[in-house]
Amino acid sequence: MDQDELDIATLRAFNRAYTIRLGLLNARLDKSPFTLSEARVLYELAHRTDPTAAELGRALHLDRAQVSRTLKRFSDRGLLDSRNDPSHGRNQLLSLTAEGREAFDGLDGNTRAAIGSLLDELPPLRRHRLLSAAGAITRIFTDEGAPTVSLRGLRPGDLGLVAARQGILYADEYGWNSDYEALVARILADIHQSFDPAKDAAWIAEMDDRMVGSIFLVHGDAPEVAKLRLLYVEPDARGAGVGKRLVATCIERARTVGYKRLDLWTTNMQAVARSIYKRAGFVLMEERPGRMFGHDLIGQTWSLAL
Repeated sequence: MDQDELDIATLRAFNRAYTIRLGLLNARLDKSPFTLSEARVLYELAHRTDPTAAELGRALHLDRAQVSRTLKRFSDRGLLDSRNDPSHGRNQLLSLTAEGREAFDGLDGNTRAAIGSLLDELPPLRRHRLLSAAGAITRIFTDEGAPTVSLRGLRPGDLGLVAARQGILYADEYGWNSDYEALVARILADIHQSFDPAKDAAWIAEMDDRMVGSIFLVHGDAPEVAKLRLLYVEPDARGAGVGKRLVATCIERARTVGYKRLDLWTTNMQAVARSIYKRAGFVLMEERPGRMFGHDLIGQTWSLAL
């Protein structure tokens, strides 16, 4: 089975588990007289001001005939009022009657109780994982366009996360051993201890409220020379311009501070990072082979004249 088939099977398995666990396949939803589609229409009527049938159909991706049949059933039960739209004679403005509002309140209360019961059954760790996943799924299906990249400064816990993610990432991609993670931890500890806001800076890249990269600007031994350190981008965020933006932001800050040169160290294995450095104007200054992180690598020093 190829990756596409695995992805499809994963999403279908989630859909089966989700619909069964919440009882969405039941003929009536949450002990109410309503089907799932009727409950969704009722919800929209309760949360919109004078919607039209066309508006409900667009919101729920239902065809006009299905919406019309549902609204007729509501009207026949005394749950729905309609009146002419003064701005468009062919439209009917819809609203719930007092009976309709009472029916919605009963359904809403039952649904809240059912969801609350489901959550109460879960131990705290699984409850947290479920709610985090549900929030992520909602954002994915409701946000329009590609996720935006935002940069922020450091918060407590970021240094540890950067060390952990880089250690895991480069072990997966290059087979590097834990020597690299230990090196990153030492670098980050040094940055923290000697951090000078007038000379140094750090940025965490986020997409969908998740850390997807980092970069650090660190003062060097010479007052006019700074170092770009610990650039990384999560694999699933590559191609969105995260690395390019992090490097450009670091360079801009280095110029603003007044540095004349920006140096960085990388290896011959990190081809993607090196392509970003080249496009930003960095020039390869020195190469040294050596045994590092469990492999024979070539360490490289790159520099950018500011």
